[in-house]
Amino acid sequence: MSHNEKLIKDLEEKAKTLRRHTISMINDAGMGWIGGSFSETEIITCLLFHHMKHDPKKPDWSERDRLILSKAHCCEMLYAALGEAGYFSKEHFNSYGKFGALLQAHSQTTTPGVEYSGGSLGTGLSFAVGEALATKIDRSGKSPNSQGFNVYCILGDGECDEGQVWEAALAASHFELDNLAAIIDRNDYQSTGKVVDIMRLEPFTEKWRDFSWHVIDIDGHDIAQIIDALNEANNTPDKPTAIIAHTIKGKGVPSFEERRLHFTKITDEMYSEAMEVLK
Repeated sequence: MSHNEKLIKDLEEKAKTLRRHTISMINDAGMGWIGGSFSETEIITCLLFHHMKHDPKKPDWSERDRLILSKAHCCEMLYAALGEAGYFSKEHFNSYGKFGALLQAHSQTTTPGVEYSGGSLGTGLSFAVGEALATKIDRSGKSPNSQGFNVYCILGDGECDEGQVWEAALAASHFELDNLAAIIDRNDYQSTGKVVDIMRLEPFTEKWRDFSWHVIDIDGHDIAQIIDALNEANNTPDKPTAIIAHTIKGKGVPSFEERRLHFTKITDEMYSEAMEVLK
């Protein structure tokens, strides 16, 4: 599908801005989840700055679309996007991870714009299923004038080792939650190594299809492909959609990509390289 070239360029520049915010946030804290935050950047950019129905001035608007970050340790990128969108002042970025601050090391709903308090991996999709089912019930009975909302849940591929993910996947297809999209950040690594070495997921695409989901495989750093996949998800009736976004851990900074950084102490050299590359 052809796309507005200006839109694509604007979103690519926005993604670069979010990476700069994120690395500055992590630099102030001294450490953080660089790799997984950078691999999800284009996904979050497309959702919050193009695709989703939301209003930073009305964070509790009942018909807003929901973004559930199940891999909640990679909340630095979500915070960068929410601050950039205007949910809170960007002055809060330098408080990330500090005791009592607005931006905690795992996302929580006390932060404006955050829909889900995360910690244990594998639980976010269950929460997203509940949200998607709730608005369907609301539209069918209690509030016929409601337009409802869509729910987008970002998971890590390592997180899909958890059995609860697949229980939630069964429930979503059973209830025909066509207002739900699971976006898997398929960067092939988890905290202690390669996903394939720790718990093999393949055939990953076929597993989601066998659970009666509509499945789309994309390059998770290609803005046009992400936009097309999100639109396809919204237009697929009677079943949820799994978007398997193939990504690179640490995407955007060569040494980060090479090292497949996870939770990392940041050095002056790493910070300087990132800010130079991301100009």
